[in-house]
Amino acid sequence: MSTTTGVVWGRAEQQDFRGRVRGTLLGAALGDALGAPVDRLDLAEIQAEHGVEGVVDLLPAHGRRGAVSHLTQLTLFSVDGLIRAQVRRDTGAWHPPTDLHRAYLRWAATQRDWGPDERRAEDGWLAREEWLYARRDAPRALLLGFGDDVMGTLEAPKNPAEPGPEAAARSAPFGLLVGWEPQLVVQLAVECAAQSHGHPAACLAAGAYAVIVHGLARGDDLDGAVQKALALLAVRPGHQPVSDALQHALGAVRQGMPGPGRVAELAREGSAQELLAVAVYCALVGEDVRHGLCLAVNQSGPSGAAGALTGGLLGALHGETALPPAWLAELEGRPTLLALADDFAMEMTQGPALHGPGGSSPGWLARYPRGA
Repeated sequence: MSTTTGVVWGRAEQQDFRGRVRGTLLGAALGDALGAPVDRLDLAEIQAEHGVEGVVDLLPAHGRRGAVSHLTQLTLFSVDGLIRAQVRRDTGAWHPPTDLHRAYLRWAATQRDWGPDERRAEDGWLAREEWLYARRDAPRALLLGFGDDVMGTLEAPKNPAEPGPEAAARSAPFGLLVGWEPQLVVQLAVECAAQSHGHPAACLAAGAYAVIVHGLARGDDLDGAVQKALALLAVRPGHQPVSDALQHALGAVRQGMPGPGRVAELAREGSAQELLAVAVYCALVGEDVRHGLCLAVNQSGPSGAAGALTGGLLGALHGETALPPAWLAELEGRPTLLALADDFAMEMTQGPALHGPGGSSPGWLARYPRGA
């Protein structure tokens, strides 16, 4: 089955796409950084510490303002894995879930090693970024899921009872595959979620999130992108919890002024589908990116994941220029995020010129080796 939909890349289309790629990755990282300092606090504790409005600005976490968590680290490795998959396609070795799994194993090495192994050229440039070797409270499901070389699959998933949002929160890059058919975007995100979060709802929440980003990156409005996701979910066994959560989010928009109470109703236990609902709701009702992100993180569930999911939607919808500049200025790893975003956009629009049959760039293949 072909993955392409015949996207024509004129100059204006390339510029718009790059802005949405940057917006998605930076937006998700900003949401992660905004929520990380209060990730383990309930709403009452957040308000007691930061006032009735809760978090309204970046706060210190992990020793600095603007620090990101394992969620952003893994999102970066998702992008790296997708670029490597495209490069490896030239060899005939075309199995993106395997390439993503290899990328996630490179992330897992950052959680064990003191720093990059400069001797391993096949790791590529991202795995040599020293700031990514900071350990940022990755949950047990991730450490177990990527703790050995065995890849979880839909038939034999890792952590089959794990309903958390971490797999969904690393899945925005799949939605940026705008040349892919939407159902294949869902499938890839679901298969990659099973590598660490094998609960059916967690996998389908990742697929739904990815395809909503996909719709936004292709120019849909958010309501339209959610409706398309619901249609794609409807044919998949076990979809009801995720579909119900999305419908709940759409219904909450019509129930009056947004506030922590409505977010709490959606967040509930902090499962993947519930935080997906929070993200959709906050992106729909937020007056701007700042407001939407603050709504998402001021609640008793996993604030970092809620912020990351919301930021990915808002960034894909509005592009990088809508993001708060004062927050971007303090965002940890911003140069890496921008470089990776631009590499992804170039690979997706100019791949054949970088490593096609007519010639290749040695520098590009050093950044994204065709090896493991």
